[in-house]
Amino acid sequence: MEHRVVITGIGAVTPVGNNIADMWRNMVEGNCGIDYIKGYDEYNLPVKVAGQVKDFDASQYNLNAGLVRRSDLYCQYAMAAASQAMEDSGLKSGENIAPERLGVYIGSGIGGMHTFVNQTKVMLEEGVGRISPFFVPMMISNIAAGNVAISFNAQGVCLPVVTACATGTHSAGEAYRAIKHGYADAIITGGAEAAVHPLAIGGFANSKALSRSEDPLQASLPFNINRHGFVIAEGAGALIFESLESAQKRGAKIYAEVVGYGNSCDAHHFTAPHPEGIPASRAIKQALDEAGFDADKDLLYINAHGTGTPLNDSSETKAIKIAMGEEAARKAIITSTKSITGHMLGATGAVELIASTLSLANGVVTPTIGLTDPDPECDLDYTPIKARKADVNVAISNSLGFGGHNACVALRKFAE
Repeated sequence: MEHRVVITGIGAVTPVGNNIADMWRNMVEGNCGIDYIKGYDEYNLPVKVAGQVKDFDASQYNLNAGLVRRSDLYCQYAMAAASQAMEDSGLKSGENIAPERLGVYIGSGIGGMHTFVNQTKVMLEEGVGRISPFFVPMMISNIAAGNVAISFNAQGVCLPVVTACATGTHSAGEAYRAIKHGYADAIITGGAEAAVHPLAIGGFANSKALSRSEDPLQASLPFNINRHGFVIAEGAGALIFESLESAQKRGAKIYAEVVGYGNSCDAHHFTAPHPEGIPASRAIKQALDEAGFDADKDLLYINAHGTGTPLNDSSETKAIKIAMGEEAARKAIITSTKSITGHMLGATGAVELIASTLSLANGVVTPTIGLTDPDPECDLDYTPIKARKADVNVAISNSLGFGGHNACVALRKFAE
């Protein structure tokens, strides 16, 4: 028996807000969360701007203080987003859901970079004997899922996905399948990242991936002819996916229905996307086909991966056209929220899926800010500058990751 899957809770920590209300307001208003990098002046970084989380305080999220102290920053972001989502959903393990039927699918592209660097410094300066006994459990990229499971007594399926910048979307897609096929009644899913750090910035910058703009408003320029790289960012997004039966039984509010998932690999290059977008198009088509998308009846919103790198934006445009056909692609309303938040790596897919959920629920599509001079190769409707009211009833969120990983999750307005 297959089960319908719905979204009953959402939570986020982002450069434009550490809760859903602030994040959504800033996205709709087109308020950019990218700013000058703070905290690393001594490194003379080659990149001057990033999407950093602001004024984060883990104590605000009703989390175990001891667990927070023993957690890397990326894990703290994950737990804070999950706490918001669980509170929003009203789920309580052992009360309205059995612990063994509640799961966690939260991943990270990089994991505990701050812990890794700090403890490496300890080893080099003070010796192996001074390395923290918490080093490994703080650093590993699966520990966010483990600590979220501990926090909310989720004893069911637990699968931390690691697919670079596609992590959050793959996590959501796999969670959808697990509930659809009966392996769980609800899953806390999403992604988290805290890699705004000189080590990551240096690595990405030296590979020519990052924008070198010193103007925060001209740094992340998806689909613009003047784009010149992505802006590194940090944060977390968490969603509660739940079987429709479970949600209805407890009278939960429902944001949207999860209706499709696509997953493919470029098998082309370890960082560059396939230039023709063919493998990525398969992931999009898989999700739309499973969703029962009909271009003549449905109004589609696409939250594009849209990084602002020269190769990504043109190849993603091609992928959308191949997946849908030219005529249907031109009817779709598309945005890149990375123009507002920057690129949150393993967290970005989850946050963008939340934005897609809220676009369906509110009938508003967030803008692609900074899109003043579109690339002729990126010739679809990318919602430049200002948000738009639109009664979209189907949404997809695309993600592409280093290693050639492609992911797409499809949502539909909920109807009984």
